[in-house]
Amino acid sequence: MSERLSVGEICTREVTIAFRDTDLVAAARLMREAHVGALVVVDEMPGKRMVAGLITDRDIVTAVIAPGLDPRTLNVEDVMTEPVLTMDEDDSLIDLLRMMRDKGVRRVPVLGAQRELVGLVTLDDALEILAEELDLLVGAIGSEARRERMRRPAA
Repeated sequence: MSERLSVGEICTREVTIAFRDTDLVAAARLMREAHVGALVVVDEMPGKRMVAGLITDRDIVTAVIAPGLDPRTLNVEDVMTEPVLTMDEDDSLIDLLRMMRDKGVRRVPVLGAQRELVGLVTLDDALEILAEELDLLVGAIGSEARRERMRRPAA
C-alpha cells in the first residue's frame, strides 16, 4: 500500500454482479449464495462491464416485500438504484469517506480508466483500513512510552 491510500487499493476486485433483466428472485438467491448485501448491475460491453445500477437486499425489502408486490414478476431493473455514485480507482480513501458521509451510501462501485467496473468498495472495507491505521497510532503511543522508560529509568 502507498502512503496515500486509493480506493483501488482497498476495494474488492471480485464483484458479484447482475444484469438488468435478471429476475428479482434469482438476484436475491445470488446475494444469499455469495453472502453479499448488494449486486452491481452491469451492461455488458465488448471486453468490459459498465455500471448500470446497484441493487441491495434493503431495496428488495423496502420496494417489493414491504408494499406486498410479487417479486416473481419483477426484474433487477425494476428495483435497482440508478444512477449510481461511483469512484475512480485512483481516488483517495478520504474522498471516498467524504462521499459516503455526504451522500449516505455504504457501497460504491469502483471504475477503471475506461469507466468500466473494476471493483466495489464498502463501508466495511474503509472501516477495516481505518482500524489498522488506528492500531498503528496506538502502537506509536506505546512505543513512545517504552522509549521514554529506557532513556530515563525511574529513580
